[in-house]
Amino acid sequence: MNINVHIWETLKSESPEGDILAARLALPEISRKLYAGFDAEGLHHFLIPVNEGDGELNDSNSRGLSVNTRNLKVSGSEPKKYIDITCHDVAGHLIFDVIGGEIAEKIESGQPHDIIRKVLNKWRYFWGHQPADILSYEELIGLTAELWFLYHWLIPKTDISTAVQRWRGPYKSRHDFEWLRKSVEVKATTNVQSRIHVIHGIEQLSPPENGELFLFSLKLREEQGAETTLPKLVAACQDFLKENLDALTDFENALALTGYSPMHNEKYESFHFRVVDEKLFTVNNRFPKITKESFSDGIPAGVIDIEYSINLDGFEDLCVAKSPQDKVDL
Repeated sequence: MNINVHIWETLKSESPEGDILAARLALPEISRKLYAGFDAEGLHHFLIPVNEGDGELNDSNSRGLSVNTRNLKVSGSEPKKYIDITCHDVAGHLIFDVIGGEIAEKIESGQPHDIIRKVLNKWRYFWGHQPADILSYEELIGLTAELWFLYHWLIPKTDISTAVQRWRGPYKSRHDFEWLRKSVEVKATTNVQSRIHVIHGIEQLSPPENGELFLFSLKLREEQGAETTLPKLVAACQDFLKENLDALTDFENALALTGYSPMHNEKYESFHFRVVDEKLFTVNNRFPKITKESFSDGIPAGVIDIEYSINLDGFEDLCVAKSPQDKVDL
């Protein structure tokens, strides 16, 4: 749940002066421990009251965001000790509100210091890499397919940290998933009549130097009654990784690099998908593809980009698995 943006205008209208902050409960319907604050310089704050004997939490590692434990005077009350999360970057107000909403949802059921630390660690990379635009439809289904493969196929077959480290697509690697002697390229299609995928460049279906290449094909149908959405897949991965902070941080960093941001979850939640089927293909010499080896005299001079489509109907003999439960060495 996000903070109502109108609360900041309300607090601004109270015209705080000096060191006194105007403050109100940020989301009173779910938390009585998180306050939205506004100071005389126009900065936005989230305030969490703590006891005098509690330890301090201070963090200045995020550009445009600081955390300090200090005594503050809020208008209409006596000075009190607060954990003060301050936004110093106007461009970050939207994400700051999302951070506040996440803290409010969790703060009632745990220790404030631990919850704030975990939320800030999760958002640290997002804060420094705020995506300007919403993902395109093609990017949305592509990321959905990559997270589906990560969650359903890869994580159950190896340890959590290793599975996340194998996700290389966000880092602009040649293939979406890469590890020793194996690579997997992930493709999604909403064409339920044929298994057609667009291939970008002649390197995308070239095998690793010493190993095998697979293509994971996810066929989706957009249906409003279906359960799979991109935010639900993200949340499922986060829930699976929550006990391993290093793996969770690696996942969040990779996710940020894809251009995904929870700021746009309301829009992403409007796209519901049913998984029609999923297949893992081995990319061998019979697989339909264009690579450097397709040109006897090398790539023609002046050709700088090759994009083409493949149809995998009729290549069932190259399918090595139709579900995560099938025996395949990944």
